[in-house]
Amino acid sequence: MTRKRTILTSLLAASGVLAGGLAWAAGQYGPGANDTEIKLGNTMPYSGPASTYGTIGKSDAAYFAMINDQGGINGRKINFISRDDSYSPPKTVEETRLLVEQEQVLAIFNALGTSSNTAIQSYVDDNKVPQLFVAGGANKWNDPKHHPWTMGWQPSYQIEARIYARYILRTLPNAKIAVLFQNDDFGKDYLIGLRDGLGNKADKMIVATKAYEFTDTTVESQIVALQETGADVLLTVALPRHAVQAIRKIYDIGWKPTHFLTNVSSSAVMYVVPEKSVGIITAAFLKDPTDPQWQDTPEYKDWLAWMKKYNSSGSPADVDNVYGYSVTQTMVEVLKACGNNLTRENIMKKAASIHDLKLPMLLPGITVSTSADDYAPIKHMQLERFDGTAWKLFGEVLSGSGT
Repeated sequence: MTRKRTILTSLLAASGVLAGGLAWAAGQYGPGANDTEIKLGNTMPYSGPASTYGTIGKSDAAYFAMINDQGGINGRKINFISRDDSYSPPKTVEETRLLVEQEQVLAIFNALGTSSNTAIQSYVDDNKVPQLFVAGGANKWNDPKHHPWTMGWQPSYQIEARIYARYILRTLPNAKIAVLFQNDDFGKDYLIGLRDGLGNKADKMIVATKAYEFTDTTVESQIVALQETGADVLLTVALPRHAVQAIRKIYDIGWKPTHFLTNVSSSAVMYVVPEKSVGIITAAFLKDPTDPQWQDTPEYKDWLAWMKKYNSSGSPADVDNVYGYSVTQTMVEVLKACGNNLTRENIMKKAASIHDLKLPMLLPGITVSTSADDYAPIKHMQLERFDGTAWKLFGEVLSGSGT
């Protein structure tokens, strides 16, 4: 009797292990994931004053299309739902709620804009929805203690500004610095980073700042006022529409400062007569697709082949298409690492466990790394200068985090 009971117990235990194994093979899922599909969503400004950034959302979708043609991720196809929010935070909230509550997406991926993502940050926290690889460089995306569900991707605005400050201290130690900035978290983060990078010389070197509102039709009066201060260095912290206005006005009034332009608006030089942009400096972390030094490399050729097949409506000269390609590669790596455990908690765990990930269109020497207490995936950049035709890298890869 005892022997029979022992055999029965063993069989029951074995069947339990087998059932557990089958359950694991079938996958552990959160909303928006199953044996055949992974559903992701985001918002993008496909219309409105920041619509040039809609290129990124189209690139995200194009990369997922290629992945699906290759069989998906661990056998699952990506269902990517991208909604237009017109760069309006109330619209972002509305569309994000629909993505989470109606579409039941597993995660929000690469939604664009500082104010837009700020508007939904508490919502995703409350609902424990990953807000991954935000398309924006606000420092607030690296705050795992208070916002464990939100993570940025690109170098933060403060990191970028500290890099400019260190270059100014080294090469222009007597500079008189003026700053044009958008009057929100985007602009203020650059000011914080600039002052931090300049250290105890900040009060002496920064001679003037002028703010503008995103809704302003022009920034010309601010440029004139900044010129009148006698500044010989200018940092323009603006999105492309206002950056274009600033570049034109600086040229038209004959002002010749050493001009630093935020990375997110480096594409603005495409919309200005080339000679008006000569000498502008920015900081980059992605390979410029117009730079001849990359165009014979396998990495560039793969990117161009993807552009032609999956993103043919996009411009091969637009670095935002490199951005979309690269950030989506990062998301794909995270999903691969999740295996069959596609819960929201595991996605955040894997996103916070990236170690020196090399992406083909990142600049040499720049990798992606995260940890449970570090939600800033990219921390290095390299300076580049516009020569009237293309951006030319110079100097070494620099850290904006003090390492």
